[in-house]
Amino acid sequence: MDETKAIMQELIAHAKTKTRANVYYREDWECEYFAVMNKCFGRMDQTYITLKGDPLDNGAMREIYKDIIPGYYANKIHWNSIKLNTKELSIEDIKRMIDTSYDLVVKKLTKKEKMLLENK
Repeated sequence: MDETKAIMQELIAHAKTKTRANVYYREDWECEYFAVMNKCFGRMDQTYITLKGDPLDNGAMREIYKDIIPGYYANKIHWNSIKLNTKELSIEDIKRMIDTSYDLVVKKLTKKEKMLLENK
């Protein structure tokens, strides 16, 4: 198995540990799609993983790391794309970014959706 596929599998496995997270291949976008309560918290193809983040943090990370760019096919303020084959960030760094993205999306859920989420 090549390195990129191994990284993708590890990131998918991590995302699936989140409460009510659903990760599946989305044919129309040709990517792995990360969702909670039908709301996107990430997408990943063979090159990038795109995740939601705090706008101030997103800008700072882009200045620090060349392997982080404005969100590919996403709102450039709220989303960053991270190269999967990065040497600048560890897999654990990217997992923390997945956690942040998930938490930001959950925070914006309606009261009803949050109740459903909590009741697993």
